[in-house]
Amino acid sequence: MTKKKNELWEWTKALLIAVALAAVIRYFLFAPIVVDGLSMMPTLKDQDRMIVNKFSYEIGQPKRFDIIVFHAPEKKDYIKRVIGLPGDTIEYKDDTLYVNGKAYKEPYLNEYKNQVEDGPLTGSFTLEEKIGRKTVPKGELFVMGDNRRFSKDSRHIGTVPMSKVIGKTSVVYWPIKDAHIVKVK
Repeated sequence: MTKKKNELWEWTKALLIAVALAAVIRYFLFAPIVVDGLSMMPTLKDQDRMIVNKFSYEIGQPKRFDIIVFHAPEKKDYIKRVIGLPGDTIEYKDDTLYVNGKAYKEPYLNEYKNQVEDGPLTGSFTLEEKIGRKTVPKGELFVMGDNRRFSKDSRHIGTVPMSKVIGKTSVVYWPIKDAHIVKVK
């Protein structure tokens, strides 16, 4: 009888440890997220399932063109691409991104740019026109969706405080046939 009790206790401990480890990993390191909507097309599709690396920004700052997940003002989590870092000036002119006066290529937009027939994919604007400041504020990010005409992003909701960033995402794991690692640039 004692041997059965010990075996049951060992199994219970193993199960409790497994549940605790899963909770720690889920809460502090990695979490699943579902893409909701078309704002990141063609890079990400509606209902793609991804892994958010919550630990990624504990050890370093986000990089331009990273895809991040953050808490948006609407009490939802958004998935967008980092365009501007703290201190950057941002401008779009003739469908070209300028950061601190330097033109940047955005190859992830080429597919949609080739489909657009009635004007630019990304309308011209300056950061000051969108957020009322010349530079991205300290501790904040300017983000945009890849489907520029149909994305609610920093052009509409303002810059994103780093404290609202959940983490970086680049792994699509579902549907299996579309599983891949998203290239940043």
